[in-house]
Amino acid sequence: MAAKMTGERGERIARLARRIAQGRGEEPADCVIADVRLYDLVSGKLIPTDIAICGDTIVATYGPFEGRRRIEGRGRIAVPGFIDTHLHVESSLVTPLEFDRCVLPHGVTTAICDPHEMANVLGVDAFDYFLACARHTIMDLRVQLSSCVPATDLETSGAEIDAEALARYRDDPQVIGLAEFMNFPGLINGDPGCLAKLAAFEGRHIDGHAPLLRGADLDGYIAAGVRTEHEATTAEEALEKMRKGMTILIREGSVSKDLHALAPLLDLTTSAFMAFCTDDRNPLDIAEEGHLDYLIRTAIAMGRPPLAVYRAASLTAAAAFGLNDRGLIAPGRRADIVLLDDLAECRVSDVISAGRLVDEALFAARGSVEAIGRDSMKAPRVSAADFRIPAVEGAFPVIGVIPGKIITEHLRLNLPVLDGAHVVDPAQDVAKVAVVERHGRNGNIGRGFVKGFGMKRGAIASSVGHDSHNVTIVGADDSDMALAANRLGEIGGGFVVASGGKVLTELPLPIAGLMSEEPFEHVRDALGPLRDAARSLGVTLAEPFLQVAFLPLPVIPHLKISDRGLVDVDRFALIDP
Repeated sequence: MAAKMTGERGERIARLARRIAQGRGEEPADCVIADVRLYDLVSGKLIPTDIAICGDTIVATYGPFEGRRRIEGRGRIAVPGFIDTHLHVESSLVTPLEFDRCVLPHGVTTAICDPHEMANVLGVDAFDYFLACARHTIMDLRVQLSSCVPATDLETSGAEIDAEALARYRDDPQVIGLAEFMNFPGLINGDPGCLAKLAAFEGRHIDGHAPLLRGADLDGYIAAGVRTEHEATTAEEALEKMRKGMTILIREGSVSKDLHALAPLLDLTTSAFMAFCTDDRNPLDIAEEGHLDYLIRTAIAMGRPPLAVYRAASLTAAAAFGLNDRGLIAPGRRADIVLLDDLAECRVSDVISAGRLVDEALFAARGSVEAIGRDSMKAPRVSAADFRIPAVEGAFPVIGVIPGKIITEHLRLNLPVLDGAHVVDPAQDVAKVAVVERHGRNGNIGRGFVKGFGMKRGAIASSVGHDSHNVTIVGADDSDMALAANRLGEIGGGFVVASGGKVLTELPLPIAGLMSEEPFEHVRDALGPLRDAARSLGVTLAEPFLQVAFLPLPVIPHLKISDRGLVDVDRFALIDP
């Protein structure tokens, strides 16, 4: 062991000596990116220069340099690699290695992920899988340990992860800290399990997840050590949280879209307290719009200062998560560099990750990781009768979908009755929603109604259902709901659209019922027909499957549904219609 430590120390000393020599120009740099216009995040000026790189580290800027290898900048603009500060790789519907291929060409050189979705299905095996993948990705994939598995006791999850299990991963070099602490009622009310997790990671980064939390409760939440927040949806909420010390992560995903509400706050003064994240974004949206590059160009188009926007996308993000070796194109920083053809449009033409030019050959040279969770679908088979909802007197609670938001309304509507049961009401845009427990624990079925899908016929079903990922079905016909749910079990999870007693289209997601084994291009191309099939049922939502996935999320106000029934999130309790 002593010999090994001596050898490692000697390697570090030699590496430092090489960096110093190349930085001083005493020997040629390993690589030079020649003839770029460096976007200086201090002054906001574009400065012609070369960039010298030794291994994975920038060693010199603002001058001409000699290098053993040369990348032609051709006058393009060089900015630091982008950092996505909070995301769930599983929501891209592909493996971490395919996610790497999908978003790195968009300039995302660091992604801070929370494997919360897989962890709720498979437990700590999800941490092992993601950390193994992180050792092979070209981008730097950092892991926040899922802090709330299950998120609440109002649903049935596939696993439970306590403080002791989390602490075993604390010192892994790819781990930053605790991911979004979404059980904020448990935290502020001193739940012992919550406090044990926080104590185990005291002094480490802890992500927030506290939608609409304000005032004294917010003070208590932040006092526990929570430092970032991606659930702010209004400028007023975001400003209060920033003033109280939080870094606001402006989110723009496939469903949750907060950029237009929060970007007006972003200027040169606040850019030290604001960063960007996608949270949940699928390959079709990435292909059609982009990833963080989309957020950047959209914010600039909204009139935000480019300097503030690019700081938020890199320097502030790095500082917020203690990644002080990146976020700036400067000596001693990790050589994560994006070459742009246009600054305002954030038009990415080349990406350098840890000193390596990103291309298909680089991806092809990576190792591989065996997928897990192929046998996770253990839901019981269902029939149309399983979705019957006995009629009650008066108005019935109905989940109200708000397009572009994962917050839902708690409505009460008078619904039609047939043969002693409430039925769907297309005239009020009310469909049926059900959640079927799929982890083989109890076979629960929660039933309710949802308004806002526009559905007039058929059903759509998904095994992606935050956070416990039970089977969620939205439908206008009970028989089609049963058909879609049962088909999910046959294909190992994924998405299914059914109508008239037939399956119209499907996308298998056999890895934990969350991710495809196929390349991201296959998933991207499959999402279009799924959208079209949903629209053929009358669905008007832009992202119906991700909207379905958030209906069983009982930590987001106001009314949700789980396998145990309807959940009043404001009271954090199950409700009896």
